[in-house]
Amino acid sequence: MDAKPAPTGPRAARKRQAIVRAARDLFLREGFGVGMDAIAAEAGVSKVTVYNHFGSKEALFTAVVAGVIDEPLTGGEQNGEQNGEQVGQPTGKASDLGRLVEAEGPEQLKAALTETGRAWGRAVRADAEGRALRTLVASELHRFPELGRAWRAHGPAGHHPAVAEALRALADRGLLDVPDTEVAVLQLYSLLVFPQMVFEQHGAELTEDLAERLVVDGVEMFLRRYAPAS
Repeated sequence: MDAKPAPTGPRAARKRQAIVRAARDLFLREGFGVGMDAIAAEAGVSKVTVYNHFGSKEALFTAVVAGVIDEPLTGGEQNGEQNGEQVGQPTGKASDLGRLVEAEGPEQLKAALTETGRAWGRAVRADAEGRALRTLVASELHRFPELGRAWRAHGPAGHHPAVAEALRALADRGLLDVPDTEVAVLQLYSLLVFPQMVFEQHGAELTEDLAERLVVDGVEMFLRRYAPAS
């Protein structure tokens, strides 16, 4: 039997947002073992409504991960349902990505990518919920293998489609040569985002000077790798 489609419309979108928010708060406070009954009560909806929207706790956790991890990198979540997209899903329309796509020539691209990296770094360093979620996955993975499946389901290109789309647009305009978008997105994050996540996750201090050097050198490395052939 085919899965029942999730409810749509403004009212359903508000309920979805409430469910994701309640699940996020309870997962972080009580762990993945919290029951769906408790999540429904926290959200002010019925348990049936929770399952109508998400189908399983794993799917709900995946939505929580998407919201918390995407928000720093794509500029936030939608408030409402627009163009068929549900509340709690990343919009992928951050102004930083817009400046990337609109770059005219290599120097503007370098400047725009550097500013994007700085913005991502600031967001990651302030992202306490993202750190808490990563800790939750690491601590409860042995009891709940589905946590790992949900986490792995969000590969960089699929989890952050706006970034992949921006790189493809730049390649189409001849500013980059990107033979494998998925790898390019992962390498971009590895240079600009993941080092800062590691520092924050382990409680180590990342100075502003080191953060700036990571971004500037990371952009240089990325552009050297994906520069179009002359």
